[in-house]
Amino acid sequence: MANFDVYFVRHGQTVLNKYHRIQGWIDAALTDKGIQDAKSAGKRLAHIPFSKAYTSDSERAQHTSEYILAANKGTVNKATIAPAFREENFGYFEGNDENQTWHMIGGPDGNITFNAMISAYTIEGVKDRIAAQDPFNDAEDNATYWKRLQPGFDMLMRDCVDGDKVLVASHGTTIRSIVSRFQPDIDVAVSALNGSVTKLEVRGDDIAVAYYNRVDDRLD
Repeated sequence: MANFDVYFVRHGQTVLNKYHRIQGWIDAALTDKGIQDAKSAGKRLAHIPFSKAYTSDSERAQHTSEYILAANKGTVNKATIAPAFREENFGYFEGNDENQTWHMIGGPDGNITFNAMISAYTIEGVKDRIAAQDPFNDAEDNATYWKRLQPGFDMLMRDCVDGDKVLVASHGTTIRSIVSRFQPDIDVAVSALNGSVTKLEVRGDDIAVAYYNRVDDRLD
């Protein structure tokens, strides 16, 4: 089994992020701030020589990866599309106002934000609650979500070799879910910011989170 590092980057701000709309499988363009988020991430990661790069199939992630790789000193200049790293599917709630939706799902318990619900129910439990309240049964519960996501990790374990530095352009809830699985002592009720970097260290069969949600210039 190989030893390699994976740098998950949340895409830059989108129009739906700006307006506090729920964005999972639906997509929206990067805002001017979102483009700057991606360029800033690229600048902070420029010195890390990526040998492989992947992106979810959402355009917001693909465009983020393009800005990052344009600034990078590594050998890869285009990310491979990996649908497994797509954001959670929020089903009926896609595109809804965040405050209205979280009030509906968590409000009866006094949990009126996404972060408050994660603190109360865990991020895994929140997926199950969203799925249970979707009248169309399209939202992913935790088991369905991980059944879709796991092939992405299987691909990394299959394709990466010793010493690889790997970029994955992905999404906020996906990154939080990965961190919760592999480093449950990290508080993922704290939002992963647009353009933030989260590093995983893969050492054979062991996966650990080196850091989560970094937006400063001191990245390794």
